[in-house]
Amino acid sequence: MANSTLADPDSGLPPAQLAARHGLRMAGQRPSLGTYSRQLWRYRHFITAYANAKLAASFSNARLGQLWQVLTPLSNAAVYYLIFGLVLQQSRGMDNFIAYLTAGLFIFNFTQTSVQQGTQAISGNLGLIRALHFPRASLPLAITITQFQQLLGSMVVLIAIVLVTGEPITLMWLMLVPAVLLQTVFNAGLTMTVARLGAKATDLKQVMPFILRTWMYGSGVLYSVELFAENLPGWATAIVQFNPMLVYIELARVALLENTPLLNDSLPLTWLVAIGWSLVMGLGGYLYFWRGEQEYGRG
Repeated sequence: MANSTLADPDSGLPPAQLAARHGLRMAGQRPSLGTYSRQLWRYRHFITAYANAKLAASFSNARLGQLWQVLTPLSNAAVYYLIFGLVLQQSRGMDNFIAYLTAGLFIFNFTQTSVQQGTQAISGNLGLIRALHFPRASLPLAITITQFQQLLGSMVVLIAIVLVTGEPITLMWLMLVPAVLLQTVFNAGLTMTVARLGAKATDLKQVMPFILRTWMYGSGVLYSVELFAENLPGWATAIVQFNPMLVYIELARVALLENTPLLNDSLPLTWLVAIGWSLVMGLGGYLYFWRGEQEYGRG
């Protein structure tokens, strides 16, 4: 008996120690941040392919197909211009209200649609999550990429509107590239944040349209940002100028349009706020989502 015990070093060990001895770990345990990031990088081709598939599927049943990428934002711009430009006369004092309005709508819609779909990134893909092992951040990131591709179609329409309405092509147009990239990082972090929240609070998708509508009205999408300074006390205006969507919209408008007003009258400060929001939300949203990795897909 003594020889048998000595021959089996695992004999008598508690299950936890036995598992640790042989390199076993709990199923569904959250990996370290570094390991998780490396896994996510290895799945980059899956994320891109999944985003492309979602984009194609979104228009697969429409007769005009992906042409709706252009027609949808163009139709929205026409409706809002009719209401706010002609009926409510918000275009007074604006040199190019059509392009000003369209730029705000397209930039805000990029974030709005990412957030709306992000709330169901986990809860709407439980079958996939429970069937396959992959870093769950792939899902909200795929949503962000899909909406970025949609934005590119909208940008074609926006640039056409800007040119048709008489705006000149200038070097300032190059600012649009870093502005959109900063917004994309911001959107990725925000989409991951609402994805984790939506995984537990399934009613979030019902509340989100009201939140986003309020955010739109507070971001100067449909009217000149100068109205904030004219109608709000100084402290409220100071808070509004740090609204991330207002900042990204202002950068896009300044890039494409001449004589565009800035709420804080300082382009460097606007860039600093845009970079700050991108870093804070991008990194913060990623960390927040990673911390809940082991929860996703469980009953």
